[in-house]
Amino acid sequence: MAVRKFKPVTPGQRQKVISTFEEITRNSPEKSLIKAGKRSGGRNNSGKMTMRYMGGGHKKRYRVIDFHREKDGMPATVKSIEYDPNRTARIALVVYEDGEKRYIIAPGQLKVGQKIMSGKNATPDVGNAMILADMPMGTIVHNIELHPGQGAALARSAGSYAQLTSRDGKYAIIKLPSGESRMILTTCKATVGTVSNPDHDLEKSGKAGRNRWLGRRPRVRGVAMNPVDHPMGGGEGRASGGHPRSRTGLLAKGYKTRSKKKHSNKYIVEKRKTK
Repeated sequence: MAVRKFKPVTPGQRQKVISTFEEITRNSPEKSLIKAGKRSGGRNNSGKMTMRYMGGGHKKRYRVIDFHREKDGMPATVKSIEYDPNRTARIALVVYEDGEKRYIIAPGQLKVGQKIMSGKNATPDVGNAMILADMPMGTIVHNIELHPGQGAALARSAGSYAQLTSRDGKYAIIKLPSGESRMILTTCKATVGTVSNPDHDLEKSGKAGRNRWLGRRPRVRGVAMNPVDHPMGGGEGRASGGHPRSRTGLLAKGYKTRSKKKHSNKYIVEKRKTK
């Protein structure tokens, strides 16, 4: 998994850096595991724009991902590593012994033909899903559940991973990608290994058009707006805009927005590191 840089033959290629896609082994998705994705364009059910800077983009179909890995004790074989336009990570098509096909988030070291398993009989090898109680200390994991049976919620994007640092009673201490250490029930499942496509953060669009292909419309700065549209708008000449804040007036650049009464605060052992 690497990236490639282009010769500056055109202005759009001068800064362009994209993936080599060398790990992809199949170009078309499994038909039984895709469904049509409806695009909202940032509008709600009455047609009002509630999210700005969304719209357009290339048509894409949603790949149904198995985030639960509930087929315990049944081995599955990796048939292909595929590109998914809906996420930054690669996905893997696995076929279970009973013939059922499913997509999973592909770990970085997963190879075609490899056997994976979930449940009590699984070993702590890359791609296997286990409950945190059965994992050795220091195991690198991803696709972590927050509640037993909920399905993977944490460490799902390209290159991300967490680490099982310790266990205390019915809770396991997980160090998350943000630097936060958090208590999670040991009956929750996680997948061994890191998420694929770790070089995703090195990619550069190269031109505005590639963002439009992804469905992202141009973002307007607050200081360029009128006072009626943004708290930082207006002023004579090129005014700086005053204290940085959001469109709704919420302070930015360091102002903490997490609620002091949030239910999950008691599970956080160490807060995430701030820049």
